[in-house]
Amino acid sequence: MGSLFRSEEVCLAQLFLQSASAYSCISELGERGLLEFRDLNPKVSPFQRRFVGEVRRCEEMEKTFTFLQQELRAAGRLPGPCPESPRAPAAREALRVQEQSEQLAQELREVSRSRSSLRDRLRDLRQHLHVLREGQRFTSLPAPLGSPPRPRALSEREPILDPSLHHHLDRKINFVAGVIHPWRVTAFERLLWRACRGYLVASFVEMPEPMEDPATGESITWVIFLISYWGEQIGQKIRKISNCFHCQVYGYPESEASRTEAITRLHGQIQELSVTLEETEKYLAEVLDKVVQVLPTWRVQVQKMKAIYLVLNQCSFDVTKKCLIAEVWCPVRDLTQVQDALRQGSYQSGSSVECFVQRVPTAESPPTLIRTNKFTAGFQSIVDAYGVASYQEVNPAPYAIITFPFIFAIMFGDVGHGLLMFLFALWMVLYEDSPRLRQGTNEIWLTFFEGRYLILLMGAFSIYTGFIYNECFSKATAIFPSAWSVATMANHSSWSSAYLATHPSLTLDPNVTGVFQGPYPFGIDPIWSLATNHLNFLNSFKMKMSVVLGIVHMGFGVMLGVFNHVHFQQRHRLVLEFLPEMIFLLALFGYLVFLIFYKWIKFSAADSRVAPSILIHFIDMFLFTSNAENLPLYPGQVPVQMVLVVLALASVPVLLLGTPLYQWCRQRAPRTPLVTGEQEPLLEGQEAGNSVNATTEDVESGGHSPDAKHLDFAEIFMHQAIHTIEYCLGCVSNTASYLRLWALSLAHAQLSEVLWSMVMRNGFVGLSYVGGVVLVPVFAAFAVLTVAILLVMEGLSAFLHALRLHWVEFQNKFYVGAGYKLCPFAFAPDTWE
Repeated sequence: MGSLFRSEEVCLAQLFLQSASAYSCISELGERGLLEFRDLNPKVSPFQRRFVGEVRRCEEMEKTFTFLQQELRAAGRLPGPCPESPRAPAAREALRVQEQSEQLAQELREVSRSRSSLRDRLRDLRQHLHVLREGQRFTSLPAPLGSPPRPRALSEREPILDPSLHHHLDRKINFVAGVIHPWRVTAFERLLWRACRGYLVASFVEMPEPMEDPATGESITWVIFLISYWGEQIGQKIRKISNCFHCQVYGYPESEASRTEAITRLHGQIQELSVTLEETEKYLAEVLDKVVQVLPTWRVQVQKMKAIYLVLNQCSFDVTKKCLIAEVWCPVRDLTQVQDALRQGSYQSGSSVECFVQRVPTAESPPTLIRTNKFTAGFQSIVDAYGVASYQEVNPAPYAIITFPFIFAIMFGDVGHGLLMFLFALWMVLYEDSPRLRQGTNEIWLTFFEGRYLILLMGAFSIYTGFIYNECFSKATAIFPSAWSVATMANHSSWSSAYLATHPSLTLDPNVTGVFQGPYPFGIDPIWSLATNHLNFLNSFKMKMSVVLGIVHMGFGVMLGVFNHVHFQQRHRLVLEFLPEMIFLLALFGYLVFLIFYKWIKFSAADSRVAPSILIHFIDMFLFTSNAENLPLYPGQVPVQMVLVVLALASVPVLLLGTPLYQWCRQRAPRTPLVTGEQEPLLEGQEAGNSVNATTEDVESGGHSPDAKHLDFAEIFMHQAIHTIEYCLGCVSNTASYLRLWALSLAHAQLSEVLWSMVMRNGFVGLSYVGGVVLVPVFAAFAVLTVAILLVMEGLSAFLHALRLHWVEFQNKFYVGAGYKLCPFAFAPDTWE
């Protein structure tokens, strides 16, 4: 069988790598993604392994790359994905990458530090300039002594000291000027007043332009303050308080000429500093451009190099310390590619000695490898969520491609709803290569997108079952003419006007010639949507359909177990397990399916009133009795049913004791020594006797032997007893579990009908223009409720029930799911983005 029907054959192999070419060989294997490496040094600490120095060097480079990426983000740039996947760098190239990255990082640090200092200096100069400008509004030259006094002005532009008071002052007036954060102004002013006891005059004004806060990076409007005081002690207090409030204090010349000169000097310094800062920004942009170009490639290369050294740390050295030995799980069909990859790696490294692979036998169960594509990946994920398949057991995924959407569609059958689901999935399939769809961040959306092919089939099958049920948004469609004739019934009956007035519901009698003309060509007759017993008819049909499909589904699962018994050379289980299981299932529930179809075939609509009850016959079958009121379906029904029950009961002890007794007898039988088979070449182009050979027995059985270990009879019997009880009781409970198909199909149909009658029908009340206007919001509400309730909620419910039927009722008949996946060492593109 192909890989999809059963996991591929996987073998344990050893790689013999020369020390000089080991790096190139592992790099080549990583590019191809063929092998899963095993750790041969599980007890060795990661810090004591051979290539720990190289791993640390890669981590140091990753730290450098992280710094470079942070600088790019700070500059508002984001490095794009790597355009192509570069190969892992050689040792000399890795040194070049490390040197260039450290050089770029050092340049960025120096340029960023220089730019930061220039910005701080420029901000200080501008703040100082604003302090001097705004200070001119508060101070001016005092009038000469002896001049006539002038009245006190109330304008803020007047000097803070009245010139007439200067002849009373014998002390020098000093100034403290600077800027303060606006949140601290009130507390600063209050503390100045209390500490200096009013021996100062403080003025505050907002800066004309906002500037950056060096602590937070936010742009705020600073407040300029100018404090005049008398005395050195007061000045010391003011400076200490300013330092406590993190004020930026600037020098404030006492004379107006000095202030004018300082302003002129600051203007020149700001212009020079702005030019220098602009040149620094240009150089920084050039460095960042280099980083944007090389960083994605460097990150991929270093991550690959680190992964290679981590794999090399899992290898062990031989006695001579010149050869690395690695153990790998490898698909048998890829052994030739592995040897080719080793040959290519040896050639690239320039080694004269070629590396090679050797297959070794093992008693350990290999990992499971099932290759999938974009279509089968969604169905395989459903199976793997229950449990990864054991090594080379039958894979349920290819059968679930058909059965899962079909069982879902039985519960979701509606042409309209299925069409909407199909179109939605078709849109995702047609635009599956779009980056916008693939790179979404919404987890729910990604789940839908990964299962687009599953949703596509669920929608297509729902359209099919919708035609079977003859339902489109809960309304029937007359694709073919109805098989029931109301006109014929009216012509052959005594339906008078008075009779029609007193009987709102009329009965169509199939016994009248021409009323019932035979079964409807496809699906359910649309006339049933008008009948008052519509629900009773559908209940009977869907209930029997659910039982039939459930028993067929379980029987198919039991049949798949045959492939496992044959493949694993356990042919005794065909007789001791498969045969009793099929007898038990078919003798009881297979017979129930026979009764359903026999009753459908034998009894027509004309004699349906005298048809016996299948349920009563099935109950009497277990009680070994017969009911005189319930007529038999065929002659000799009671003896046949008794024989079937006896066969079913007789199969239980065979199922319970057959396998344990067989294993016990086989264990007690004398053993014959195994004959060593001839050696065969494992790889094409190599002769027998090379190191990549193994015996025929090892190739076929992988080192497994039926007598490899002592068998515990009590454990085997207990396991078989649990299996027997679970199977026999499960046949009953699982058959009843399939009735959920009937229940959810009925619930979906009723919800759809309620939504139509209570929402959409209200939009057809009026046929005028007003009714047309009302129809628009009514249809909008109907569409939203249909998508939200019937498509999303009901679809999710049907999906979960279909999932349970596959996991519990179907897969437990043959599927163990106790394996583990093969995780090959590969440089996946998604890993490096």
